[in-house]
Amino acid sequence: MNQMQQEKELTENILKVLKEQAADSILVLEGALKLNKDLYVHTIRTLDLLAMEPGMVNGETESSTAGLKISAEEIQCQVCYDLGAIYFQQGSTNAAVHENAKEKFFKTKELIAKNGSSSLHFTIDEERLAGYCQACGVLTSSSDDASQQATPYSQIHSCMKSGNYQDLVKIFLEDNLTFSLPVQFRQSVLRELFQKAQQGNDALDEVCFKVCVCNTVCDVLQGRTIDIQFCQLFLKPSKEKIDFLLEVCSRSINLENASEALKRKMAAFLKNLCLGLEDLQLVFMISSHELFIKLLKDDERKPLIDQMRKRSPRINLCTKPVTSFYDIPASASVNIGQLEHQLILSVDPWRIRQILIELHGMTSERQFWTISNKWEVPNVYGNVILGIKDNLTRDLVYILMAKGLHCCAIKDFVHAKQLFAACLELVTEFSPKLRQVMLNEMLLLDIYTHEAGAGVSGERPPSDLISRVRGYLEMRVPDIPLRQVIAEECVAFLLNWRENEYLTMQVPLPLVQTNPYVKLGQLLAATCKELPGPKESRRTAKDLWEVVVQICSVSNQHKRGNDGRVSLIKHRESTLGIMYRSELLSFIKKLREPLVLTTILSLFVKLHNVREDIVNDIAAEHISIWPSSIPNLQSVDFEAVAVTVKELVSYALTINANNHFWLIIQADIYFATNQYSAALHYYLQAGAVCSDFFNKMVPPDVYTDQVIKRMIKCCSLLNCHTQVAILCQFLREVDYKTAFKALQEQNSHDAMDSYYEYIWDVTILEYLTYLHHKRGETDKRQIAIKAIGQTELNASNPEEVLQLAAQRRKKKFLQAMAKLYF
Repeated sequence: MNQMQQEKELTENILKVLKEQAADSILVLEGALKLNKDLYVHTIRTLDLLAMEPGMVNGETESSTAGLKISAEEIQCQVCYDLGAIYFQQGSTNAAVHENAKEKFFKTKELIAKNGSSSLHFTIDEERLAGYCQACGVLTSSSDDASQQATPYSQIHSCMKSGNYQDLVKIFLEDNLTFSLPVQFRQSVLRELFQKAQQGNDALDEVCFKVCVCNTVCDVLQGRTIDIQFCQLFLKPSKEKIDFLLEVCSRSINLENASEALKRKMAAFLKNLCLGLEDLQLVFMISSHELFIKLLKDDERKPLIDQMRKRSPRINLCTKPVTSFYDIPASASVNIGQLEHQLILSVDPWRIRQILIELHGMTSERQFWTISNKWEVPNVYGNVILGIKDNLTRDLVYILMAKGLHCCAIKDFVHAKQLFAACLELVTEFSPKLRQVMLNEMLLLDIYTHEAGAGVSGERPPSDLISRVRGYLEMRVPDIPLRQVIAEECVAFLLNWRENEYLTMQVPLPLVQTNPYVKLGQLLAATCKELPGPKESRRTAKDLWEVVVQICSVSNQHKRGNDGRVSLIKHRESTLGIMYRSELLSFIKKLREPLVLTTILSLFVKLHNVREDIVNDIAAEHISIWPSSIPNLQSVDFEAVAVTVKELVSYALTINANNHFWLIIQADIYFATNQYSAALHYYLQAGAVCSDFFNKMVPPDVYTDQVIKRMIKCCSLLNCHTQVAILCQFLREVDYKTAFKALQEQNSHDAMDSYYEYIWDVTILEYLTYLHHKRGETDKRQIAIKAIGQTELNASNPEEVLQLAAQRRKKKFLQAMAKLYF
C-alpha cells in the first residue's frame, strides 16, 4: 500500500511539474514554428566525418549539411499538430483557445496535402486530425466560414443551437443515403433532444420521433439492430407516424442503384413492421405503399398475407397493386375501403380516374365525392357539378376540383395545375359553363404561382398573364358561376404591378358599378396615379375617402327599454358601404405595392385623426389630400378604425420593415396608447433605417419637430431626464425651458452625466456647470466643465466646425439610444 501510495505521489509530482512547465513548452513550440531553415540530423556517416574534422564543427563543411535533411515544413507540420492537440485540450476550460487549435490543425492539414502523408519525419494520425478539424469547425463555426458550414457536423450543431429542427431532420434524412455520420454521433444528438423534451419542451416530442425514425432506418440499412427507443415511440402508432416512416424509407434507398442486400434489409423491415401492427388500416397503408410493392414480389407477399389472415380472419390484403376490379380476390367491402383510402391519398389525376372507374364497377349505390369531409368545393360551383347526370363523371369532376383547390390552398401549385388541367380536359367535352369555371380557377392558380415565385424577387408577370387578368374582369358570359375571390385577387394583382392606367382609364364602366373590388381598385389607382405629380388632385382622393368612410360607418337603431329610455344600438358590420370592413381589410392584405399601401394607410390615419376626442394625432404621408371633416361623425365606428390602422401598419411592416414613414406611424400609435418605450423603439428604428444606423444625418422630413417632441415626452414620462435635455437640442429652436426643467430633476433613470459628452449646446452645458456647483456635486461639475472645454465647441469656430461637432454628437447619442431601446 505504501509503495502504491509512493507511486501515486510520484506520478502526481511529475504531472505537477509538467503542468508548471506547459506554458514554457508551448512557447518553445511556438518559437519552433518561426524557424524557416531546414535541419540536418546526424547519421553514422556524418558522425564519422565529424570525427575526422573536429576543428570545423560549426563551419559549412560537408559534415554539417550531409546528414539526414528534415525540411522546415515537415517540422512545422509535426509542431502544428502537437500544438493543436494541446490547445484543443485547453479549450475545455477556455473556449477561445479552440480558435488557436483550429488554426494549427488546418495548417497541419495544408502541409500534409503539400508534402504528402508518407513522410518519415512526422507521425500524424490523419483520421484523428480529421476528427479534430471537424470538432474545431463546429466549436468555432462562424457565418463566413463556408467550408465548415458545408459539413454535416457544423450544420447539425448550428440547427441545435438555433432550434431549427426542421433542417436538422432534413440533414439526418439526407445522410441516410450517404452514411457519413457515425452511429454514435446520431445517438448523441437524439439523446440531447430527449433531454430537452424531458425538461418540459413538448414541441420536441415530434422532433425526437422523426430523428429516431431516421436513425432506425439507417440502422436497418447498415445491418444493425433496431434501438429500443424506436419500439417505445411506436407503442401507439398513428397514421401520421406511419406516413413519416414510409417517407423516410422511400427517401433512404435509391431503388435503381441500391444493392440487393440493401433491398432485402428494407423489405424485411417493412414486413416485420406489418406483422407488429394491430391496426389493420395502418397495415394497409404500408402494404399498399409503392415502396413495399416494389421491394416484395408476389410470391413474397402471399406468405405475409397468410400470416395476417391467421391473426384475423377478417383481414384480406390484396396481393398485388390494384389495376382492375376483376383482379381483386377479396370481399367487396374490404376492397372498396382500400380503394377509397387510395382515392383520398392520391393527387395523380390518372390514378384518381382509374380508382373511380373500379369503385363504380363494384357498386353504383355510393356517391364517392362524399367520402372525405376535406373535399370542399365552393357552393357556386357545387350546384353545377352536382347537376351532372353521370355519377362517375360527377364524382371525378368534383374530386379533381376539390383536390386542386386544396393543393392550391397549401401552395402545392404543381399538383394543383395537374389536377385543374385534367378537370378542364374532362369538362370541355360536355359543359362550356364548367370549362369557363376551370379557366377562371387556372387563372387564379397562375396568379398565385407567379406571386409566390418570380413575383417575390420583383420580376414582372408575363404580358399574357396580365391580358388574361384583364379579360377575366371584362368577361360578360351569362350564367357563369363566379367566385368573388378571383375578382379580388385580379384587382390586387393589377394594383401590385402598377397597372394604374388600365384601372383608371380602360376598365369598363359597368364593371366598376357592379364589382366593389374593381371600384375600390380604380379609386386607389387613380389616387396613386396623381400623387407623384406636382399638383395632388383631391377629387379622386375625396371619392376614395367617401367610399372608405361608408364602409367604416355603422347603422344606428334606437330601441326603447323597459324603463322607457331610448338607447342607441350600433351594428358593427353594416351594409352601408360597397363591402364589409373585414372584406376591405382582407383585400388590403393582398396588396404589396408600397405607394398603394402608403395611400390606404394615409387615408385610415386621417380618418382616425378626425374623431372629436382624439388627443394625439398620428402622422402619415400625403395626409393633406384627404378631407378634414365628416358630415355625420357619429356614424363612423372609430373603434373599428383604430383597430384597422393597427392591423394595416403591422401588415405593411411585414412587407417592408425598413419603410421609415410606416415605422413613424407605428411609433405614433404606441405613443397615442401610452406605450412610450415601444414608441421610442420605433421612432429610433425609423431614423436608423434611413441614415445607415445614424452614420448619416436623419432626413428632416423623418425627424420633424413633432417627432422629436414626442420622443422628448416619451423620455420624460420614462423619467430619462438627461435624454430629454439632449433631445431638446434636436429641435429647430432649442427648447431651453424644457431642457433646464429636465436637468433639475434628481430622480433620473438614465445614465445622467455619462450623456454629457453628447451635449453640444454651450448654454445647456453652462447651466449644468452652475447646477452641479449649486448642489455641491464636484465630480459631475468637472465632467460638465470637461465637455464645455472641448475646442470644437468654441463659439468662435466657423459654422461648419460647429455643425460637424453637433452632427457627431447626434450620431453617438442616437446610436446609444438605439442600443438601449432596440
